[in-house]
Formats: sequence, structure tokens, C-alpha cells
Amino acid sequence: MSGEAIPEYELAGIETIARGVCVVGGRVLLCRAKGGSSTYLPGGHIEFGETGRAALEREMREETGLGGFSAGRFLGVVENSFMQHGKPHAEINLVYALSFDGAPGDVKAAEVWIEFEWRELSDLDAANLLPEAFRRIGADPDCRFEP
Repeated sequence: MSGEAIPEYELAGIETIARGVCVVGGRVLLCRAKGGSSTYLPGGHIEFGETGRAALEREMREETGLGGFSAGRFLGVVENSFMQHGKPHAEINLVYALSFDGAPGDVKAAEVWIEFEWRELSDLDAANLLPEAFRRIGADPDCRFEP
């Protein structure tokens, strides 16, 4: 990130993120940083005073420029630890079922640094979906992520 300011939430060491499992016709919506080698479930940071569901719906509006996303049933929590900017980092992912009332082809990134893709549920290993616990949705899209 040469010359770019690092967002404060990345410096905190632990992030709380709302993520959605949106499955349409046997394909799940994934996100990736442009040029990145891994994918992740769409969503984003929960702001102070915001519920996880509200954060997920807000993030989807911001990242796609579309309404029509609705956060539903809570599927569980997935913890993840990794190195970021040379330092240990962690995230707590609150995972929800996510529905979209539009056509899958309508989902495009409104932000320049990300892109969305629909992947077959059987193709999550090849998509390098992280954290790996999210790959369980390939076996059961209604799965629960038990702590």
C-alpha cells in the first residue's frame, strides 16, 4: 500500500465483519480484491452502533451500488487469524444468509478495488475461498458455522 493510508480498523488487530452467503441457482456470490489470488464472502466492517445484518446490507449497497440485498438467518461465527502488513491480525466474521431480489448478472462492483463473481458451490477450493471454513457451504449452503 505504498503511499496509501492504512485504515484504522486494519491497525486495530481485530476486526468485526458481517459476511453473507448468497446462493442463486447453485452458485455463490464471492468477492476478491482486484488482482488478488483468493476470494471471500461479500460484506464488510460493522460500524459502532450497527447490527451485523444492517452492516451487511449497507456494505452490499456501497460495494455494488444496488439495493435488493437482504440479510437473513444468522449462520454463525468464523474466527480467522493471519498476517497483515507484517503483523498478526484477526477477524471475527458474523455470517448471515443473504438474498438478492435482482438478477445475478446485475451484481457488479461499484468500488474500483474489488470485483464480484458467482462460483459453483463445488468450486470453492479452486476459488481459494478464505478463510477455509467458508468452503463448507459447498457441501451445504444452509450450513451453520458453529463456534
